[in-house]
Amino acid sequence: MNYKPILIAAGEPNSVFLELFFKVISKKKIKSPIILIASKKILELQMKKFNFYKKIKLLDNKLLKKYDLNNKTINLINIDYMQSKTFEKISKKSNGYIKDSFKIAFKILKAGITNKFINGPISKKNYLGKKFLGITEYVSKKFSTDKTAMLIYNQKLSVCPITTHLPIKMVSKKINKKNITEKVYLINSFYKKKFGFKPKMAILGLNPHCESVDKYNEDEKIIKPLVKDLLKKKYKISGPHSADTIFLKNNRRKYDVIIGMYHDQVLTPLKTLYEYDAINITLGLPFIRISPDHGPNEKMLGKNVSNPLSLLKSITFLDKN
Repeated sequence: MNYKPILIAAGEPNSVFLELFFKVISKKKIKSPIILIASKKILELQMKKFNFYKKIKLLDNKLLKKYDLNNKTINLINIDYMQSKTFEKISKKSNGYIKDSFKIAFKILKAGITNKFINGPISKKNYLGKKFLGITEYVSKKFSTDKTAMLIYNQKLSVCPITTHLPIKMVSKKINKKNITEKVYLINSFYKKKFGFKPKMAILGLNPHCESVDKYNEDEKIIKPLVKDLLKKKYKISGPHSADTIFLKNNRRKYDVIIGMYHDQVLTPLKTLYEYDAINITLGLPFIRISPDHGPNEKMLGKNVSNPLSLLKSITFLDKN
Protein backbone atom coordinates (compact mmCIF):
# COMPACT_ATOMS: atom_id res chain seq x y z
CA MET A 1 0.00 0.00 0.00
CA ASN A 2 1.30 3.44 -0.90
CA TYR A 3 0.95 6.00 1.87
CA LYS A 4 0.87 9.71 1.18
CA PRO A 5 3.71 11.49 2.97
CA ILE A 6 3.23 13.38 6.19
CA LEU A 7 4.50 16.93 5.65
CA ILE A 8 5.94 18.56 8.77
CA ALA A 9 7.02 22.20 9.08
CA ALA A 10 9.13 22.37 12.22
CA GLY A 11 7.93 25.90 13.04
CA GLU A 12 9.76 28.08 15.55
CA PRO A 13 13.45 27.08 15.40
CA ASN A 14 14.00 28.01 19.05
CA SER A 15 11.55 25.47 20.43
CA VAL A 16 11.45 21.92 21.78
CA PHE A 17 9.91 20.58 18.57
CA LEU A 18 12.95 18.78 17.13
CA GLU A 19 13.66 17.19 20.50
CA LEU A 20 10.13 15.77 20.47
CA PHE A 21 10.47 14.77 16.82
CA PHE A 22 13.58 12.71 17.60
CA LYS A 23 11.78 10.95 20.46
CA VAL A 24 8.82 10.03 18.26
CA ILE A 25 10.69 8.70 15.22
CA SER A 26 13.11 6.71 17.37
CA LYS A 27 10.31 4.84 19.13
CA LYS A 28 7.42 4.65 16.67
CA LYS A 29 7.34 2.80 13.36
CA ILE A 30 5.60 5.10 10.89
CA LYS A 31 4.33 3.76 7.57
CA SER A 32 3.78 7.11 5.84
CA PRO A 33 7.05 8.73 4.73
CA ILE A 34 7.76 11.93 6.62
CA ILE A 35 8.96 15.08 4.84
CA LEU A 36 10.46 17.56 7.29
CA ILE A 37 10.81 21.26 6.48
CA ALA A 38 13.50 22.70 8.72
CA SER A 39 17.04 24.05 8.91
CA LYS A 40 19.68 21.39 8.21
CA LYS A 41 22.10 23.34 10.33
CA ILE A 42 19.82 23.38 13.37
CA LEU A 43 18.74 19.79 12.76
CA GLU A 44 22.35 18.61 12.87
CA LEU A 45 23.18 20.70 15.93
CA GLN A 46 20.21 19.34 17.83
CA MET A 47 20.94 15.78 16.76
CA LYS A 48 24.38 16.23 18.30
CA LYS A 49 22.91 17.87 21.39
CA PHE A 50 20.54 14.96 22.06
CA ASN A 51 22.87 12.16 20.93
CA PHE A 52 20.51 11.19 18.14
CA TYR A 53 21.71 10.04 14.76
CA LYS A 54 19.89 9.35 11.53
CA LYS A 55 21.03 9.95 7.97
CA ILE A 56 19.62 13.08 6.35
CA LYS A 57 18.31 12.94 2.79
CA LEU A 58 18.08 16.40 1.23
CA LEU A 59 15.06 16.92 -1.02
CA ASP A 60 14.28 19.45 -3.71
CA ASN A 61 10.68 20.52 -3.06
CA LYS A 62 10.14 20.92 -6.82
CA LEU A 63 11.02 17.26 -7.48
CA LEU A 64 9.10 15.49 -4.70
CA LYS A 65 7.04 13.35 -7.08
CA LYS A 66 10.26 11.75 -8.37
CA TYR A 67 11.55 10.57 -4.99
CA ASP A 68 11.02 7.09 -3.58
CA LEU A 69 10.65 8.05 0.06
CA ASN A 70 10.79 6.01 3.24
CA ASN A 71 11.64 6.70 6.87
CA LYS A 72 15.07 5.06 6.88
CA THR A 73 16.40 8.60 6.59
CA ILE A 74 15.19 12.03 7.63
CA ASN A 75 13.72 13.41 4.41
CA LEU A 76 14.58 17.09 4.69
CA ILE A 77 13.69 20.22 2.76
CA ASN A 78 16.33 22.62 4.00
CA ILE A 79 15.45 26.20 5.00
CA ASP A 80 18.49 28.41 5.51
CA TYR A 81 18.72 29.84 8.99
CA MET A 82 21.53 32.32 9.57
CA GLN A 83 21.71 32.45 13.36
CA SER A 84 24.86 30.80 14.64
CA LYS A 85 23.51 29.24 17.83
CA THR A 86 20.98 26.46 18.23
CA PHE A 87 19.18 27.83 21.23
CA GLU A 88 18.19 31.48 21.10
CA LYS A 89 15.40 33.40 22.77
CA ILE A 90 12.20 33.42 20.76
CA SER A 91 11.94 36.67 18.84
CA LYS A 92 10.99 38.13 15.46
CA LYS A 93 14.41 37.08 14.13
CA SER A 94 12.85 33.74 13.18
CA ASN A 95 9.98 35.23 11.17
CA GLY A 96 11.63 34.97 7.75
CA TYR A 97 12.54 31.34 8.38
CA ILE A 98 9.00 30.47 9.52
CA LYS A 99 7.45 32.30 6.57
CA ASP A 100 9.65 30.42 4.09
CA SER A 101 8.78 27.10 5.77
CA PHE A 102 5.06 27.72 5.46
CA LYS A 103 5.42 29.01 1.91
CA ILE A 104 7.04 25.78 0.76
CA ALA A 105 4.58 23.65 2.74
CA PHE A 106 1.60 25.41 1.15
CA LYS A 107 3.03 24.91 -2.36
CA ILE A 108 3.40 21.20 -1.70
CA LEU A 109 -0.13 20.91 -0.35
CA LYS A 110 -1.61 22.88 -3.25
CA ALA A 111 0.25 20.62 -5.70
CA GLY A 112 -1.60 17.64 -4.24
CA ILE A 113 1.54 15.74 -3.27
CA THR A 114 -0.01 15.10 0.13
CA ASN A 115 -3.04 16.05 2.20
CA LYS A 116 -1.36 15.49 5.56
CA PHE A 117 0.23 18.48 7.28
CA ILE A 118 1.67 19.09 10.74
CA ASN A 119 3.13 22.39 11.83
CA GLY A 120 5.33 22.75 14.85
CA PRO A 121 4.67 25.43 17.48
CA ILE A 122 4.78 29.11 16.53
CA SER A 123 5.07 32.17 18.74
CA LYS A 124 1.78 33.89 17.90
CA LYS A 125 2.94 37.15 19.43
CA ASN A 126 6.16 37.38 17.42
CA TYR A 127 5.10 35.84 14.11
CA LEU A 128 1.43 36.74 13.75
CA GLY A 129 1.25 39.94 15.77
CA LYS A 130 -2.28 41.36 15.66
CA LYS A 131 -3.00 40.40 12.06
CA PHE A 132 -4.29 36.89 12.87
CA LEU A 133 -5.81 35.42 16.03
CA GLY A 134 -3.81 32.22 15.59
CA ILE A 135 -2.23 29.77 13.17
CA THR A 136 -5.67 28.31 12.42
CA GLU A 137 -6.76 31.65 10.96
CA TYR A 138 -3.38 32.18 9.26
CA VAL A 139 -3.50 28.86 7.41
CA SER A 140 -7.19 29.32 6.58
CA LYS A 141 -6.48 32.69 4.99
CA LYS A 142 -3.71 31.24 2.81
CA PHE A 143 -6.21 28.74 1.40
CA SER A 144 -9.08 31.24 1.11
CA THR A 145 -11.17 29.30 3.60
CA ASP A 146 -13.35 31.28 5.98
CA LYS A 147 -15.35 28.39 7.45
CA THR A 148 -13.06 26.49 9.79
CA ALA A 149 -13.18 25.02 13.28
CA MET A 150 -10.55 24.24 15.89
CA LEU A 151 -11.11 20.70 17.13
CA ILE A 152 -8.96 19.60 20.04
CA TYR A 153 -9.25 15.88 19.45
CA ASN A 154 -9.01 13.02 21.91
CA GLN A 155 -10.53 9.62 21.16
CA LYS A 156 -12.55 9.70 24.39
CA LEU A 157 -13.63 13.35 24.28
CA SER A 158 -12.94 16.29 22.00
CA VAL A 159 -13.71 19.99 22.35
CA CYS A 160 -14.27 22.89 19.99
CA PRO A 161 -14.37 26.60 20.90
CA ILE A 162 -16.69 28.82 18.83
CA THR A 163 -14.18 31.66 19.25
CA THR A 164 -10.44 31.02 19.39
CA HIS A 165 -7.75 33.43 20.65
CA LEU A 166 -10.17 36.28 21.25
CA PRO A 167 -10.19 38.58 24.31
CA ILE A 168 -13.05 37.70 26.66
CA LYS A 169 -14.64 41.15 26.30
CA MET A 170 -15.07 40.48 22.56
CA VAL A 171 -16.45 36.94 22.75
CA SER A 172 -20.16 37.75 23.11
CA LYS A 173 -20.11 39.73 19.85
CA LYS A 174 -19.12 36.58 17.96
CA ILE A 175 -21.76 34.32 19.50
CA ASN A 176 -24.38 34.02 16.79
CA LYS A 177 -26.37 31.41 14.90
CA LYS A 178 -24.08 31.47 11.84
CA ASN A 179 -20.81 30.88 13.72
CA ILE A 180 -22.20 28.09 15.87
CA THR A 181 -23.97 26.34 12.98
CA GLU A 182 -20.78 26.35 10.87
CA LYS A 183 -18.77 24.68 13.64
CA VAL A 184 -21.47 22.07 14.30
CA TYR A 185 -21.64 21.23 10.59
CA LEU A 186 -17.87 20.85 10.26
CA ILE A 187 -17.60 18.64 13.35
CA ASN A 188 -20.48 16.43 12.24
CA SER A 189 -19.05 16.06 8.72
CA PHE A 190 -15.56 15.27 10.05
CA TYR A 191 -16.76 12.48 12.34
CA LYS A 192 -18.99 10.97 9.65
CA LYS A 193 -16.17 10.99 7.07
CA LYS A 194 -13.30 9.84 9.31
CA PHE A 195 -15.03 7.57 11.79
CA GLY A 196 -18.32 6.63 10.16
CA PHE A 197 -20.74 7.96 12.75
CA LYS A 198 -22.52 11.11 13.84
CA PRO A 199 -20.95 12.52 17.01
CA LYS A 200 -22.94 13.25 20.13
CA MET A 201 -22.38 16.96 20.79
CA ALA A 202 -23.03 19.17 23.82
CA ILE A 203 -23.17 22.94 23.45
CA LEU A 204 -22.24 25.06 26.45
CA GLY A 205 -23.86 28.31 27.47
CA LEU A 206 -21.92 31.54 27.39
CA ASN A 207 -22.95 32.69 30.86
CA PRO A 208 -22.41 31.02 34.25
CA HIS A 209 -25.20 28.47 34.80
CA CYS A 210 -26.62 29.67 31.43
CA GLU A 211 -28.11 32.62 33.33
CA SER A 212 -27.48 36.34 33.12
CA VAL A 213 -28.26 39.44 35.17
CA ASP A 214 -28.13 41.37 31.90
CA LYS A 215 -31.36 42.01 29.99
CA TYR A 216 -29.98 40.10 27.03
CA ASN A 217 -29.17 36.44 27.66
CA GLU A 218 -27.33 34.80 24.75
CA ASP A 219 -28.15 31.34 26.08
CA GLU A 220 -31.89 31.95 25.90
CA LYS A 221 -31.97 34.15 22.81
CA ILE A 222 -29.42 32.39 20.58
CA ILE A 223 -28.19 29.00 21.79
CA LYS A 224 -31.38 27.36 23.06
CA PRO A 225 -33.49 28.01 19.92
CA LEU A 226 -30.53 27.07 17.69
CA VAL A 227 -30.18 23.69 19.42
CA LYS A 228 -33.88 23.02 18.73
CA ASP A 229 -33.34 23.84 15.04
CA LEU A 230 -30.29 21.59 14.84
CA LEU A 231 -32.18 18.71 16.45
CA LYS A 232 -34.84 19.02 13.76
CA LYS A 233 -32.05 18.65 11.20
CA LYS A 234 -31.06 15.33 12.81
CA TYR A 235 -27.87 16.46 14.55
CA LYS A 236 -27.12 14.61 17.79
CA ILE A 237 -26.87 17.68 19.95
CA SER A 238 -28.07 19.09 23.25
CA GLY A 239 -27.73 22.28 25.26
CA PRO A 240 -27.06 24.84 26.38
CA HIS A 241 -25.28 23.14 29.25
CA SER A 242 -23.63 24.76 32.23
CA ALA A 243 -19.85 24.80 31.78
CA ASP A 244 -19.10 24.15 35.45
CA THR A 245 -20.66 20.67 35.48
CA ILE A 246 -20.48 19.32 31.91
CA PHE A 247 -16.97 17.92 32.40
CA LEU A 248 -17.92 15.82 35.43
CA LYS A 249 -17.31 12.15 34.66
CA ASN A 250 -20.94 11.04 34.41
CA ASN A 251 -21.80 14.04 32.22
CA ARG A 252 -18.89 14.10 29.78
CA ARG A 253 -19.12 10.36 29.08
CA LYS A 254 -22.39 11.00 27.21
CA TYR A 255 -20.67 13.02 24.48
CA ASP A 256 -18.03 12.78 21.78
CA VAL A 257 -17.57 16.55 21.47
CA ILE A 258 -18.23 19.46 23.81
CA ILE A 259 -18.59 22.82 22.05
CA GLY A 260 -17.75 25.89 24.11
CA MET A 261 -18.22 29.57 23.45
CA TYR A 262 -14.60 30.57 24.05
CA HIS A 263 -11.11 29.08 24.06
CA ASP A 264 -10.36 28.46 27.74
CA GLN A 265 -13.94 27.39 28.55
CA VAL A 266 -13.22 24.02 26.93
CA LEU A 267 -9.44 23.78 26.51
CA THR A 268 -8.68 24.22 30.21
CA PRO A 269 -10.77 21.24 31.40
CA LEU A 270 -9.68 19.05 28.48
CA LYS A 271 -5.99 19.65 29.18
CA THR A 272 -6.61 19.02 32.87
CA LEU A 273 -8.18 15.67 32.00
CA TYR A 274 -5.83 14.47 29.26
CA GLU A 275 -2.78 16.77 29.39
CA TYR A 276 -0.74 16.11 26.20
CA ASP A 277 -3.02 13.33 24.95
CA ALA A 278 -4.79 15.60 22.43
CA ILE A 279 -4.16 17.12 19.01
CA ASN A 280 -5.37 20.33 17.38
CA ILE A 281 -7.11 19.59 14.07
CA THR A 282 -8.29 22.40 11.79
CA LEU A 283 -11.59 21.40 10.19
CA GLY A 284 -12.71 22.90 6.90
CA LEU A 285 -9.39 22.95 5.02
CA PRO A 286 -8.82 21.00 1.77
CA PHE A 287 -6.29 18.85 3.69
CA ILE A 288 -5.80 17.58 7.23
CA ARG A 289 -3.84 20.12 9.25
CA ILE A 290 -2.75 19.16 12.74
CA SER A 291 -0.81 21.08 15.33
CA PRO A 292 0.51 19.19 18.37
CA ASP A 293 -1.10 20.54 21.51
CA HIS A 294 2.04 22.10 22.96
CA GLY A 295 3.80 25.42 22.50
CA PRO A 296 7.45 26.33 21.81
CA ASN A 297 8.18 25.73 25.52
CA GLU A 298 11.18 28.07 25.46
CA LYS A 299 12.05 27.47 29.12
CA MET A 300 12.65 23.78 28.44
CA LEU A 301 14.99 24.20 25.45
CA GLY A 302 17.84 21.68 25.46
CA LYS A 303 16.75 19.90 28.65
CA ASN A 304 15.46 16.76 26.91
CA VAL A 305 12.51 16.35 29.30
CA SER A 306 9.56 17.62 27.22
CA ASN A 307 6.63 15.30 26.63
CA PRO A 308 6.34 14.00 23.02
CA LEU A 309 2.85 12.47 23.42
CA SER A 310 0.90 15.10 21.46
CA LEU A 311 3.31 14.98 18.51
CA LEU A 312 3.19 11.18 18.63
CA LYS A 313 -0.61 11.31 18.52
CA SER A 314 -0.50 13.80 15.62
CA ILE A 315 1.77 11.62 13.48
CA THR A 316 -0.09 8.42 14.41
CA PHE A 317 -3.45 9.98 13.48
CA LEU A 318 -2.19 10.97 10.02
CA ASP A 319 -0.43 7.65 9.55
CA LYS A 320 -3.80 5.88 9.93
CA ASN A 321 -5.76 8.29 7.72
